[in-house]
Order: sequence, then structure tokens, then C-alpha cells
Amino acid sequence: MTDRGATVPARPRPTGLLVLADGTTFAGEAIGATASGARPIQTGELVFNTAMSGYQEIITDPSYAGQVIAFTYPHIGNYGVTAADDEAPRPFCRGVVLRELADRPSSWRARGELEPFLRGHGIGGLTGVDTRRLTRHVREAGAMPCAFGTVEQAELFAAAVAEPGTEGQDLVAEVTTSSPYGVAGGPLRVVAYDFGVKRSILAQLARIASVEVVPAATPPDEVLARRPDGVFLSNGPGDPAALGHLVSSVRQFLGAVPVFGVCLGHQLLGAALGARTYKLPFGHHGANHPVRRLATGTVEVTSQNHGYAVVADTVEGAEITHVNLNDQVVEGLACRGIPAFSVQYHPEAGPGPHDARYLFEEFRLLMEAHR
Repeated sequence: MTDRGATVPARPRPTGLLVLADGTTFAGEAIGATASGARPIQTGELVFNTAMSGYQEIITDPSYAGQVIAFTYPHIGNYGVTAADDEAPRPFCRGVVLRELADRPSSWRARGELEPFLRGHGIGGLTGVDTRRLTRHVREAGAMPCAFGTVEQAELFAAAVAEPGTEGQDLVAEVTTSSPYGVAGGPLRVVAYDFGVKRSILAQLARIASVEVVPAATPPDEVLARRPDGVFLSNGPGDPAALGHLVSSVRQFLGAVPVFGVCLGHQLLGAALGARTYKLPFGHHGANHPVRRLATGTVEVTSQNHGYAVVADTVEGAEITHVNLNDQVVEGLACRGIPAFSVQYHPEAGPGPHDARYLFEEFRLLMEAHR
């Protein structure tokens, strides 16, 4: 007799494997595009996310381009999916790895189930994986290339070794908008560079300004010709060291217009000031990172999603304003004598806590002071 409240798979799933570039192998069951046979093998850089909710926002965050997301929370899909929670028109991640996929969602907001959502977007993955062992391994060995699918282990291992990962890769070109578009909002005017911008960020910006979102390759002189009150540098995927052309663009805004950067935008601002960046062992991916605001001593609980960071002792012309209490990573910068600042974490926090949303108000005040 079946418990009517239990999670019951709609049909038997094909078996699959996750193979890391160091040869470590994990067994599971194929889901999404992997189960349908549309993508029998997929590769990417494996990272883990520690958030306990917000799986749809995480999967559709363009900053995960080139990466396979392993969720540490064991039960994923339990409240289904809804278009209101999409952070982008489609997911850019390479796949997902889960402990248990819920086949029967329960939420008044749900408009569908997670697996059909993945399959419809061509995203594959595995469920039934020992994600505790996987997370411990990645914490010790670091984020690394991987391959998963329904083919033999030897073929997956070869694909994992051949996968370049994110280091040295320009992934912004893969996620940026192809043409400008507008988001109606407040009385100020902001031009937002789309390096992989999330819809929840645009929603927060729209509270203070009307926003024009432009492609990442938009020349700075075209932006300045629009006479914006401020320029926003968005989040995005990949290695900032591979984005020298964007660093040059950011440099031209400094002193000309107020600038606010988030995540990749923070790294690009730091690089424009002469700072170096480096790859973190396994990145920061979750909704519970403690960050100290140095001016007040306040500790903010923050949402984060990045694999690279600014080298603290290479920052010139700016003050470090925020520091991660887990590993002392630079989490915020404010330029000296120039209206520009940035944070490494996500003040819009979709998903996550709202501790840092005051930063959008700081951006508003900065723009009004320099109109």
C-alpha cells in the first residue's frame, strides 16, 4: 500500500553517473533533459549551493553559466515552479545535482513541476546523489570540471577532463542581452550593463529609477551620451580576468557618473582601479554568508554567488567597506573622491535575506548628490 503523502516517481528513471575531473564518481538517476535522452552527456564546472529555498531563482541566475549546481539542501522541487520566480528568460547553468527531487509539489503558487521545467529548457541533471559526500569532496578538492549523463564512466571521465571550467572564460557574451530594453520605474535614470543581470535586481533598481538595460559590449561614450544619473554594473558569470575589454569600459565611467557594481560588477570595478582578482577554492554560493559592514560593525546575512574575488592588498583608490566573516574575502569597495561603490554579494537577495537592500537607497542618494 502506498502512502498518499509520499513522493512517488511518475516513472522509473534511467541510471546515471556524475564523474569529476579527478575521477571521483557518484551514482544517481537521470532527470530532465538527461532522462529524456536529449542530453545524454553534459559537462561544466561543479559548484554547490547551500540555500535551503529558492531553487528556481538559483537555476535561472545567469551567473551560473558554465556551471553544474549541486544543491546541499536534500529536498528540491517541493513547491514547484512559477514564472514569477524566474531570474532570466531561461537557465544558463549546465545542469543540476540533487539528493531528492520532489515529484509532487505542494504550493498555491506552483504552476508546474521542476522536472518538466528543466526538460523544457534543455537542462539535465541527476537525483538520488549522495550530495553530502559530494559537498565534502568539493570543499576539500575545490570546484572542478565534471561530466554527468547516462553513458559509460570512461566516456564521462574523458568529457570531464576535456571540460575547461570557468577560468579564463568570457561567459558574459553567452548571457548578455542582444539589444537594449527598458524597465519603467522611479524619477532617476540608470543605465544598467547586462553582464547577466537578474530580474530581482532590476526590480529593486526600478524602485528608485527608470532603467535602460544595455548589452555588455555597449561603448561607454554611447552610455554617457544618454546622460544617465547613474550606471549600474550587474552580476554575471565567469572569470573577471578574461574581461579586460569590460574593465576598460568601467574605467571610463569613473568620475564621469555615479557607479554601483554588484558581484561581477564589483570585481570589474576593482579591476578598473588596478586590483587583481583570483579564483576561490569552491566559491561562495548560498543565502547565509555573514558580512561585516566596517563603518558600523553591523553583520549582514547575505546571498552570494561567485567563484572569484578581489585581492585585498591590491585595491588602490578605494576603501574596503565590507568583509566576509567566513574567509575575509573583500565584500565591498567605495572609491575615494569618486562617486562609485560596489559589493560582492547580492543586495537584492533573490533568494535570500533582505539585510543589504539599503544599498539601493545609497545608490539613489549618491545619484541625487551628483545630478
